[in-house]
Amino acid sequence: QVQLVESGGGLVQAGGSLRLSCAASGRTFSNYVMGWIRQAPGKERQFVARISLSDGSTYYADSVKGRFSISRDNAKNTVYLQMNSLKPEDTAVYYCAAGVQLATMTVRYDYWGQGTQVTVSS
Repeated sequence: QVQLVESGGGLVQAGGSLRLSCAASGRTFSNYVMGWIRQAPGKERQFVARISLSDGSTYYADSVKGRFSISRDNAKNTVYLQMNSLKPEDTAVYYCAAGVQLATMTVRYDYWGQGTQVTVSS
């Protein structure tokens, strides 16, 4: 089992920044992929970013590319999402997830955190 706990959400004005953290505990694997997925009210979950714990490679959704940055600290079993130039449309619950990469563009997320709310006011 893997436990994921997100923190760092909050209310920020448009143009501002937030840094989300995801602390992992329990059984973790060096070949895992850690991702951030968000869900706005009334909308489906949307992929935001992911990072490979093995080689640090990253991948971003087009909507956040250039504004968000995902990173990891393997010693602390923590993944971060630095969010800059935030927009009202970034408002959502942000979930951290851990899983395995099945194919180049496919990750199966097996474990999820409880989510943290990010609200961006205009």
